[in-house]
Amino acid sequence: MGDLILELVDQYGYAFFYAALALGPFGIPVPNEVTVMTGGVIGAEGLLNPWLVYLCIFLGLITAVTIGFVIGRVFGKRLINRLRGKERFARYFVSSEQLLDKYGTAAICISCFIPCVRYIVPIFMGAYGKRYAKFALYAYSGAWVWTLLFYGIGRQWGGNLSQLLIVPETKLFLVIGCAAAVLFLFWRNRTKKSQT
Repeated sequence: MGDLILELVDQYGYAFFYAALALGPFGIPVPNEVTVMTGGVIGAEGLLNPWLVYLCIFLGLITAVTIGFVIGRVFGKRLINRLRGKERFARYFVSSEQLLDKYGTAAICISCFIPCVRYIVPIFMGAYGKRYAKFALYAYSGAWVWTLLFYGIGRQWGGNLSQLLIVPETKLFLVIGCAAAVLFLFWRNRTKKSQT
């Protein structure tokens, strides 16, 4: 996987990072987390400007979720009902609906940490008529935290990252740790609101 990303970066440079995140699941056959961490490694090693790499990654994800929101707003519940019937998407749609039912608008932040679901929840939010300003606040904040976290992991562990990700327990630990951090922040925020 890493070799494919390096070849694409060599060929397309910064545009690769933007396109990989903007196209989401329709882009390269490599998980976004790996792409973002590889961006961190490349930035840390000075192969490309680290600020521009991160900016391209962040803007790519922002583009993807915004397009999802617009698609939901334009095509609405008809599109959701049509895609829900497709076996390929069914499980992601169920996860997206469960998140939205449980967390409301805050689900967009949590969805950033769930592969594929991060691209479907914005469609639901657009289809259900959520205000763009509220969507943007939550979606862009979640995207910022998610991209910063995985980019930072790539920068911090650099060349050791590929060895670290070979161990399945490490992947599981990273996902659980990220999810726990996000859930803790939401819980703390809700607790503060209920006390006031």
